[in-house]
Amino acid sequence: MDIVFTAATVRYGGRVALHPLDLALCERRIGVVGLNGSGKTTMARLINGLVKPSEGTVTVEGLDTVTDEKAARGKTGFIFQNPQHQMILPVLAEDIAFGLKNRGFTKAEIAERTEAILARFDIAHLARRRVHELSGGETQLAAIASVLVTGPDLLILDEPTNQLDLRNRAMIERTLAGLPEQVIVITHDLALLDGFDRVLVFHAGRLAADGRPAEAVAAYREIAAC
Repeated sequence: MDIVFTAATVRYGGRVALHPLDLALCERRIGVVGLNGSGKTTMARLINGLVKPSEGTVTVEGLDTVTDEKAARGKTGFIFQNPQHQMILPVLAEDIAFGLKNRGFTKAEIAERTEAILARFDIAHLARRRVHELSGGETQLAAIASVLVTGPDLLILDEPTNQLDLRNRAMIERTLAGLPEQVIVITHDLALLDGFDRVLVFHAGRLAADGRPAEAVAAYREIAAC
């Protein structure tokens, strides 16, 4: 899927959070890194309309995220740093079904899709579990299932391995590697980026480096050392 930023700028009052960005993305696995406040999350949130450009445009498969907001947002899914915060209903299966109800699926279709996504991520045994009882890794898998059940082509994740132990981190790494959907990952977990197609480095609201993981991470380490 093609994502195109054309002079996309974000301002909050007098502060520029993201300077004019011209960028085209189409790779299957894209990492985004940068110091806190560098503009990386702002850039990612532009893609599905959670943030609107103050100037310029962002398009997803040719759909403008402002003028074609609903259609563009339907192509993307976003998982926040704390995925439990975006779970609306207390029981996992009900939460997964909720997104489908809002899109007008029939009861039979909802049941079929919910069952299929639980099986896809091997979490059918968690279907009746309350979301606040899930472990960190289970919560991340549940959030991925809840987003992908609606069929987006692109999944954006903000710090998906944050506060996970080694076992759960490895599980999420394997899950992301196996997804057929296009994935953009915002992360401080630099090892997670091994094998990615492309890594973007943001600094002070600007794109500072763009390349293969090794060279991009090296550039980021130089920035972080200053």
